Amino acid sequence: MNTGLRITAFAAALAATFGAAYGVGTGFDPVVEEPAPAAHDEHGDPTPTPGGGDGHGGHESAPAGGLQIAEDGYTLDLDTPRVTAGRRTELSFTVRDDQGRAVTAYRREHDKELHLIVASRDLGTYRHLHPARAADGTWSTPVDLPRAGGYRVFADFTPARHGAENLTLGADLAAAGPYAPRGLPAPAATAEADGYDVRLTGALRPDRASELRLTVSREGRPVTDLQPYLGAYGHLVALRSGDLAHLHVHPNGAPGDGTTKPGPTVSFTATAPSAGAYRLFLDFRHAGKVRTAAFTVRAGKTHEATPAPSTHTEEPDTDHGH
Repeated sequence: MNTGLRITAFAAALAATFGAAYGVGTGFDPVVEEPAPAAHDEHGDPTPTPGGGDGHGGHESAPAGGLQIAEDGYTLDLDTPRVTAGRRTELSFTVRDDQGRAVTAYRREHDKELHLIVASRDLGTYRHLHPARAADGTWSTPVDLPRAGGYRVFADFTPARHGAENLTLGADLAAAGPYAPRGLPAPAATAEADGYDVRLTGALRPDRASELRLTVSREGRPVTDLQPYLGAYGHLVALRSGDLAHLHVHPNGAPGDGTTKPGPTVSFTATAPSAGAYRLFLDFRHAGKVRTAAFTVRAGKTHEATPAPSTHTEEPDTDHGH
């Protein structure tokens, strides 16, 4: 899928409604919480020229998305606007057309008809889920979010209707429970994900396409047999801190294209819509399991990401749905 990343400020009304009690459900793909990142699998890894045409890479990233609950005649109808932190809950929603009818036909992208991202407002918890669709168009997936607070739900899909374009719609979700806000982790070029070390090179730049390369190793050795996941050797999601703007990130190359290798490096092309802090979530698959590595980066810096002194960033709270 064109990994869409979109942002929406958490309404003050929502905060007033739930006060200090929030929370979100856990999902099945990646679930991240401030500490440890998990992983997803497949997204290509050639070395493209930012802005050039190489596999899937070289595309200018689309503007940030996910800030709207409705766009181009389609609306995200979230049936479960609130859950209880730490309790497994069935999250359900429907995508409706301009006539209010449930959409039941979608174009498959990256092996799925629809990709669902759930992220906490402080970007400490992240989940990439793949819900199941019933015949009547209702989507559902179990979630179990560890901490109370405000969350944003992003539905990334393309209707099957002729001429329809990929959309990322967003809606607010609240998890009830004692709420203690957390700060954004400090920027670092290395992250640990379930025993794997991931290094980020490259810089996220405002209004200009640039290449981000993520290299995976384990116990000091490069991982050269990453497994395809969602049509690539890695999947990257980027969210802007503050409003959770969702960015479109393109993998450079795909498995079997003759140029992409199964590791250790996975390459992406992205454009930041503005200067500021962003949280990157890399999902990769190895040994049959999807893991997620999370990074904090600042767009607008003139230098590339540099390794953290001698410690790894804390692994975020992540979970993977299938």
